[in-house]
Amino acid sequence: MFQSCERVWINVNLATLDTAVEQPYGALHDQAIGVRGGRIVAIGPMVTLDRSCITGEVIDAAGNWMTPGLIDAHTHLVFAGNRAQEFEQRLSGVSYEEISRSGGGILSTVNATRKSGVEELVRLSEPRLMALMAEGVTSVEIKSGYGLNVKTELDMLRAARCMAERYPVRVSASLLGAHALPPEYRNDADGYIDLVCNEMIPAAVGEGLVDAVDVFCETIAFTPAQCERVFKVAQQYGLGIRGHVEQLSNQHGAALAARYDAWSADHLEWLDEAGVAALAEHGTVATLLPGAFYFLRETKLPPIDLLREYRVPMAVATDLNPGSSPLASLRLMMNMACVLFRLTPHEALAGVTRNAAQALGLGDDLGMLRVGMRADMLLWDIQHPAELACQYGVNSIKQRIFAGEEANV
Repeated sequence: MFQSCERVWINVNLATLDTAVEQPYGALHDQAIGVRGGRIVAIGPMVTLDRSCITGEVIDAAGNWMTPGLIDAHTHLVFAGNRAQEFEQRLSGVSYEEISRSGGGILSTVNATRKSGVEELVRLSEPRLMALMAEGVTSVEIKSGYGLNVKTELDMLRAARCMAERYPVRVSASLLGAHALPPEYRNDADGYIDLVCNEMIPAAVGEGLVDAVDVFCETIAFTPAQCERVFKVAQQYGLGIRGHVEQLSNQHGAALAARYDAWSADHLEWLDEAGVAALAEHGTVATLLPGAFYFLRETKLPPIDLLREYRVPMAVATDLNPGSSPLASLRLMMNMACVLFRLTPHEALAGVTRNAAQALGLGDDLGMLRVGMRADMLLWDIQHPAELACQYGVNSIKQRIFAGEEANV
C-alpha cells in the first residue's frame, strides 16, 4: 500500500483523532503514513513496512508526533479598524452591551470596514491569517458581518476567497449578514432581514462566495423569528447553517439552529439542557469560544458536563475579532478551553481537529489521520499530544503539511 505513495513519513507516532482507534488521541505508535494526490492513502506499523518497495520521498520523523492540521472553526478575521479603546472602557466597568448600544462594538468596526475595498481588507487581514497558520492552522472559517450592506458583505467574502487562493490554507466562508442592525435600518430590523434574505444571500451564492450562513441570535442583535427567516432561505440555497447563540442570554437559539440541522451552535454560555438535547438529536456541534469568555471577563460557563453527558461534539475556536476576542492563537484557545472550561487536553485537540471539521460540514474530509482523508497534517517536536494544550508560545512544529506537500509559514 506504500508502493505508490508520493511521500511517506516513517518512525512517526500518530495522534489520529480517529474515533475508530480506541486509544486516547486515537494514538498509533511507530507508524508509517503515506500520501498521494493530496490525500492519505496508507497507514501502517513500521514492523510490517518494506522500505524497498517505496518509490516516493521518505521522511524520517524520528519518533515525533503527527496530528491532523488544526482547524479554526469560528473567526471574524476580515475587518478594518481598531477597538482597543473599548478594551479600556470594559476594564473601567462598561459592559459589552452598553458599548454596543452606544454605537460602539460591532458598528464601530462596520464604519471602518465599509471604507475599505477588497485589497485593503486582504492586506489588513493577512497578518491575522499568517499568525494562525504559523501555529498549525490548515483550515479556517472566515465570516462576513462587518459590512451590513450588500457591497461590503460581499467584499469581505471576496477577501476571504482571495486569501484562500494566495496561501496554503482552506477557507470556509460564512455570510453573517445578520450580525447587527446597521444605522440605516435602526428602526426596521425586519426590513434589514429582508435585505439579508432577498439580496445578500442570493448575491453571495451567485458569485460562489459562501458555504454557510450565520446569525447573531441575542437581545442586542436579532430575535429567534428573524434568525429563522435567514435559516429558511439558507436551506433553500443548500447552504450550511451556523449560529452565535446563548452567549449573553438564553434565547433558545441553539435549539432553533439544531432544528435546521445546523453544522454548529457557537458560544453557548447560557445553553440549557433542552438546548443540549436538541444539539445531540440533530448532530450539531457545540463550538466553544473561550477567548471571548476570557476577554469579556464572563463568569457563566458553558454546560460542559451536559454536553459530555449527551455526547455532543465540542469544537474549540478563536472567535478572532476586533472587539471581544482579538486573539490570533488557536493554541492559546486550547489551553483556555482546558483551564477555563475544564476540557481535557484530548478534548481540546479533538476540538480543533475532528470536531472543528464537523462544525464546518467537512467531517468526511478533514480532521483525522485516516486513509482517504485530505493530507493536511502537522509534525510536532513533542513527547506527548497533551503538550499542545498545556504549553503556549513555543512553536514546536517541525513540518506543516498541506494537501500532502510541506507548506511551512
